[in-house]
Amino acid sequence: MTELTSSTSAAVARQGDSAVAPPSRLRRLVSAVVIAQAVEYFDFFVYATAAAIYLGPLFFSQLGDTAATLASFSTFAVGFVARPVGGAVAGNFGDRYGRKPVLVTSTVVMGVATFLMGLLPTAATIGWSAAMLLVLLRLLQGFALGGQWGGASLLLTESAPPGRRGFFGSFVQVGSQLGLMSGISAFLVLSFVFSDEQMLAWGWRIPFLSGLAMVGIGLYIHRAVEDTPKFKQLQAARPEPNMAEQPPLAKVLREHWRTILLAGGAFVLPNAVAFIVVSGVLDYGVRSLHLARSPLLGVILAGCVAPLFFLPYFAHLSDRLGRPRLFIIGAVGMALWGWPMFAMIDTGNLWLIFVALFLCFTIHSLMFGPQVALYSELFSTEVRFSGASLGYQVGSVFGGGLAPLITAALLDSTKASWSVAAYMTVLGMISLLSIMVLRRRANSASHEELT
Repeated sequence: MTELTSSTSAAVARQGDSAVAPPSRLRRLVSAVVIAQAVEYFDFFVYATAAAIYLGPLFFSQLGDTAATLASFSTFAVGFVARPVGGAVAGNFGDRYGRKPVLVTSTVVMGVATFLMGLLPTAATIGWSAAMLLVLLRLLQGFALGGQWGGASLLLTESAPPGRRGFFGSFVQVGSQLGLMSGISAFLVLSFVFSDEQMLAWGWRIPFLSGLAMVGIGLYIHRAVEDTPKFKQLQAARPEPNMAEQPPLAKVLREHWRTILLAGGAFVLPNAVAFIVVSGVLDYGVRSLHLARSPLLGVILAGCVAPLFFLPYFAHLSDRLGRPRLFIIGAVGMALWGWPMFAMIDTGNLWLIFVALFLCFTIHSLMFGPQVALYSELFSTEVRFSGASLGYQVGSVFGGGLAPLITAALLDSTKASWSVAAYMTVLGMISLLSIMVLRRRANSASHEELT
């Protein structure tokens, strides 16, 4: 683990195990974080699903079919570009003023941006201005999500009892998975209620309008949740504010930039896989394999059930066996599984596609489950929000942000799914190399208290 660089942090560290939330408060924290993550990622994955089905013809109708799809996925990638900016800004404020206020603000901003997307006029009404407004709101979505993950992660890992950070941190990822499933479910349910024409005309707006619920969740977190004991200790030990004091963001960039880049490199594969499956496989199955949209959505949704069980389990194992070990197994498995997975998808058999995706998400959980605690343990309390958020969000840009666009471009140029399997293998090599370099630091940190 990185050594502390100030007497303030050393004073906090000496207080030891007292910086742990009582069980009743920890249960309330878990519930609040899971709900916030689920709804926040619901908003984000609603966009991912809509980008694969509706946004191309609605906002880029002036382009051809393939070009409209690529343009739609490009707007999806734009949101990821804003995530490191959101992570940097939120991290700086979160390290100074607390984890909770940043989480509340990010939650509300995400809800407002998503709700406004549901009100947007399309290209048929205002031409290219519709696409420009979509991109602006997408940037706001990404900015909000960039700050939300760090706040949710640290509320749990900094409040967890010794030896249980992996398990409790995994509920951040469980919330994300529930959000993914809810985003897919929304369009699946609506597709049974409305015709394709009705969905394209106005039905696609319904999941976006539900983003307003995020405002209520943000207010609930503000009233029901306290900041972490470790941050309170840090605040109590800090001297009076000094305008000349170096901001946490500047400090973490100067002292820990290598760790941030390596953490980002480790995340490119696990982040990309989720979006390759949700957006890439959906687009590929409908446009290239000519599968019916609703049954394919149902199969993808069924495959997403696996992580609800395996994320906490593998995170629990990481508390005993070490986080890098499980992460490395997952990275190797995922880099290899892409080849048989797409061979099974190419059959067009929905049962084989289900098995392929279920196993995909199971292997993915080996990386995604322990990740929250892994990233939290790489940085000291005074810069933890900034460092963990930046590492996570840098990886999201080059992982999930580009994954649907690259997947669609590869399939369009090669007309073969092996190209996407090769893409997953390349990402696997990047993640594997990054986590192996981080391994010594992460291993030593996982056996110490968060300081």
